Amino acid sequence: MKQVLEKLTSYSVYLNGSDFLGTADVQLPSLEYLTETVKGAGIAGEVDSPTIGHFGSMSVTLNWRAVDPNAVKLAAPKTHALDFRGAQQTFNASSGSYDTSSVKVSVRTIPKKFDIGKFDVGSTTDSTNEFEVIYMKMVINDATLVEIDKFNYICIIDGVDYLAKVREALGI
Repeated sequence: MKQVLEKLTSYSVYLNGSDFLGTADVQLPSLEYLTETVKGAGIAGEVDSPTIGHFGSMSVTLNWRAVDPNAVKLAAPKTHALDFRGAQQTFNASSGSYDTSSVKVSVRTIPKKFDIGKFDVGSTTDSTNEFEVIYMKMVINDATLVEIDKFNYICIIDGVDYLAKVREALGI
């Protein structure tokens, strides 16, 4: 059975798991490992070696069409828990039928920037909130695929906790 993931049918943005935030477009975090260049005897050149489980700054951005009171609320200098819940359209190539799978990205964030936007008659204001992500979890159809918790030394990718041995070595 060949499933083709086609597109995101729709999504919703929530604060604290239940407060609907409205019509924001979302740029989700990018995972970029911290790296160190390794070179020397026994290596033919250089290798940018990732530090397993350690990531550079991760950010998420909400783009608003108009100045929204929720955007102002999210500018408060405190941690915000945001959930992005989506429905993905899939196509079953064997049966020729469509189906829907769920995808949820949950983040705990700290505000970095609030751009109120611009006033231009007949146009969107293009207001934005940008956040530093300190925790992220991605679940598809009830299966946790990614969980990153920077302050608690958790790095789960595809079911493997890559920082478990580090926590054990540190006694945490």
